[in-house]
Formats: sequence, structure tokens, C-alpha cells
Amino acid sequence: MTTDSLLQRRFRVLGRNSPLFYDEPLHLVRGDGVWVYDAHGKRYLDAYNNVPHVGHCHPRVVEALCNQARTLNSHTRYLDETVVNYAERLLSTFDASLNRVFFTCTGSESNELAMRIARECTGNMGVISTAYAYHGNTAAVAQISSVFTPPSKRGPFVRNVPVIDPYRERNGRSDEELADTYVQDLQHAIADFERDGVKLAAVLFCTAFSSEGLPELPRGYLPKVAAAVHAAGGLVIADEVQAGFGRFGSHMWGHALQGMVPDIVTMGKPMGNGHPLAGVVTTEDLMERFTSENMYFNTFGGNEVSSAVGLAVLDVLRDERLLENAQSVGTYVLSGMRALQKRHPLIADVRGKGMFFAVEMVTDRETREPAGARTKAVVNAMRQRGVLISRIGPHDNILKIRPPMSFSTQNADLLLATLDTVLSTES
Repeated sequence: MTTDSLLQRRFRVLGRNSPLFYDEPLHLVRGDGVWVYDAHGKRYLDAYNNVPHVGHCHPRVVEALCNQARTLNSHTRYLDETVVNYAERLLSTFDASLNRVFFTCTGSESNELAMRIARECTGNMGVISTAYAYHGNTAAVAQISSVFTPPSKRGPFVRNVPVIDPYRERNGRSDEELADTYVQDLQHAIADFERDGVKLAAVLFCTAFSSEGLPELPRGYLPKVAAAVHAAGGLVIADEVQAGFGRFGSHMWGHALQGMVPDIVTMGKPMGNGHPLAGVVTTEDLMERFTSENMYFNTFGGNEVSSAVGLAVLDVLRDERLLENAQSVGTYVLSGMRALQKRHPLIADVRGKGMFFAVEMVTDRETREPAGARTKAVVNAMRQRGVLISRIGPHDNILKIRPPMSFSTQNADLLLATLDTVLSTES
């Protein structure tokens, strides 16, 4: 079947507004580790997808899924050792205060539940996110997902803080001064709620600030956020869908990298390496207070198969030393990107940590004018040359590079060489 005929069939059943990557949509048929293959047998280096966190179709994850699926797959209203084993293993990676877990199927469900917990336990309604956030697509979560929801549809219980942009806003200030400035933005949002008679329930931030462009956070920012939120009577929800499970290499969780302990943590995509597994981790106190008034049950969340898959992902992260790999290979990639920055004026800033990178593109380094159209052209040119990346940020001018955790220095060399070729051509 041709790509165009499949595309037309898709339009007829999924509609024309169902999003697709790239100007020429990609028809994938197989994945293996850091590689995916299209319908014509062409191989692509996947330097974008965090869903196959430990690699596409990892044999240990597939084996765990199949073995459990042919044994038992029910739900958590029955006792099951695999479910409890997984919950214990997962919680052992958090601060001791975060010792309870709800299982869900998606990050959207996790953020929805986290907001319910915060509102129930504080008695307040107001939720703050950033002005370019994505946290999911339930009705309540969509209201705070400002990247896709216009202000007119966010309702009275949502406020946004401006996107953090130290690349443009440093202006000689220290980390502490910059962090204090950004916390003032948060306090202004809290005050705006108060003027309307709304009290703060929670702040919900992605700890990578991924959609916002993966900014280099000033040291101490998230602890200062937590202090301001708690002073206002709210809770801190850390969205770890993109930063979690060792993505930053040095820490299992993005909030830990900043030295902040949230009240609630939400997880999704990489948790099951593509299997629909997600969760909410919180304190004993918050869980007991919430469930004493609200019975929470999710038919598919954390079932036996999902738990077996989740355990396999944790096993692979440990046994293949993938956090250490993210640190060493990540350093290698950043070094290579900064070398490209010296040769290509289009690259204005390179940032990231572990296996997560952002490359900001501008038309002029002096004015720092975002190069949105050229960034899109680079992403599509990379796809044509067999390397998959994407773009992020309020101006769509930041290359988003977030490969599976098993990415190697050899893979990095291909990524860097291809980007060098594309930038030479595009320039």
C-alpha cells in the first residue's frame, strides 16, 4: 500500500486533524532498540521517542508481557504478588515520604487524579501551570494544558505563569536572583486568584519543562516554588512523564535533580515502555484523606500484565545501567552539539542533561529572533536522512532530541553527523 493511499484511509476514519509528524508522514512497521523501520524497509535512528524508554520492543519487556498475559490478567481488586512487588519497587525510588501509589493507564489520567487529590485535600480549586504546558487531554487537564487550550477555555480556576527562558532573560543575574524573579511570577498568579476569591489547590509543573523548551533551570528554583505554594495552602504536583525514570541520568526523577520533594508525582509514557501504564505517587496522609471520601478504582490501571511490564522496565534500567549510560552518552552528545554550535550560526543555545537535549535555533544570535520555519525544515530534512527528532517551545524553534535510554555513542555520531550535514545544507 502506498503512503498516500494509507493517509487517505486514515483521514476517512481518524479525521484530517489527527496529528502526524513530518511534512511527509512516516509509515512505520517495526521497531528494535533505537531503530524503527518504514514500510519500504528503510531504517531510521529514533532520537525522539521516550515511550520506548529502554528501547523499542525490548525482549525482556516483551517476554514479561507475554508470560503474564498467558498466565493471568485481571485487575487490582484481587490480591496479586506481582502488583505489590511492582508498587514496592517503584516506591523505593522515591523519597521516603512518597510511599503510596495509585495506578492508572495514561499520563492524562494521572494528572486528572492528582488534581482531584489536591482539590479534595486542600479544599481549594485553583491550579497553576505554565503558559506553554502540556499535561494531557481529559476535560480538567486540558484546561491547564495551555499549549493547546486558549485562555478563553481555561476557566476561572486556572492561572498560568510565563515560560521560564534563562537564555533570553539572564541579563547578568545570578541563579538565586533569577529564581526569585520567576517565583515572583508564581506569587503574582496566586495573588490574581485571591483577587477573584479563589484559593490555591496546586501547582502542576513538568519537571523538565519540556514543552516550554527544556530551559536550564536556575539552581534552587523548584524548592522556592514549593515553599511559595505551601505558604499559599497548596500542593506541588511534579509531572515526571518526560523527566522521570532516569531521563536526566544523574537522578531517577526530575524533581530530585532540583532538590525538591513534591507532594504528588505523576508518571506516564515511559513507565511501561509503550504498554499503557501510568501512576500517581503521593504521601500516606494525602492518600488516606482522599480515599476516605472517594473510592478510586481503575479497571486496567496496574493490572498483572502492566505490573509485570513495569517491573521489567525497572529491571532493564538497573541491569543495563541505563542511567549511567544516559550520563556518559549525554555528555558526549552535548559536547558534539556545542561543537556544531561553533560552526553553524543557526544554533544559538545547546542545553540538556542525561538523554534529553534542546537545540535552540535563531535567525540572528544578537537579536535572538526565533527561527521557527528553519527549525521545521531541519526536522523534516533529518527525517529524510533517516534520523527522527522533533521541535518544541513557544516559537517552535527548538530541536527536541530525546532518544531511548539505550542510545550509544555510535548512535550519537550518526545523529551529530546528520545534523551537521543538514545544517550545512539548510544554511
